[in-house]
Amino acid sequence: MYVIVILAMVAGFLALRLYSVLGKRTGHEQEPAPRPADERAKVTVLQPGPASQNSGDSVRLADGLIGSGAENGVRALIASDRNFDVPQFVEGAKSAYKMVLEAFWRGDRDELAWLCDDDVRASFEEAIAAREADGHVLDNRLVRIEKAQIVEASVNGRIAEVALRFEADIAAVTRDKDGNVIAGSLTDAVGTKDIWTFTRDIGSADPNWKLSETDEAA
Repeated sequence: MYVIVILAMVAGFLALRLYSVLGKRTGHEQEPAPRPADERAKVTVLQPGPASQNSGDSVRLADGLIGSGAENGVRALIASDRNFDVPQFVEGAKSAYKMVLEAFWRGDRDELAWLCDDDVRASFEEAIAAREADGHVLDNRLVRIEKAQIVEASVNGRIAEVALRFEADIAAVTRDKDGNVIAGSLTDAVGTKDIWTFTRDIGSADPNWKLSETDEAA
């Protein structure tokens, strides 16, 4: 089972960006019920596929999942990690995208501790604390992921990096402590475009991919 963990490049900047982008920009979702710890442990986020007899064909067969300019990097990754499967990785990344957003929106510190490394968990918690201090509650929903595509991949020594472009529609509402809507709309979804980069030490026995960078996409 692959667990996605988040690593921020600039913790202070990410804390502010998560509040403004993931909070305000991804705003009006009905808060999902938190999953119990034993159920969370069963969630598959990024799971490797079986090694292919001709792994290079994974690049050709994953039509539409790899953006222009990323093919060589994906081939290099497949050559270094024969278990890397493009379609399954993209599906797992989509699940991770949803899980991370929802955990942040509802301020689920336990879930974020499971999904994030210490640095980024601290950044998320700082943003959540600021939101709580203002008496704000996010009532957000991920309506749909329109697109998830690998836009960059590389292997540097034992470290593999895969960047994906996500295009999604998110319903966003911010409420005050009394439940009154102070920002967003209950009916209009907001289009978002993000680049998330996942990193893994392919020479390690640890199968976990870490989300090492988030940014807005053009």
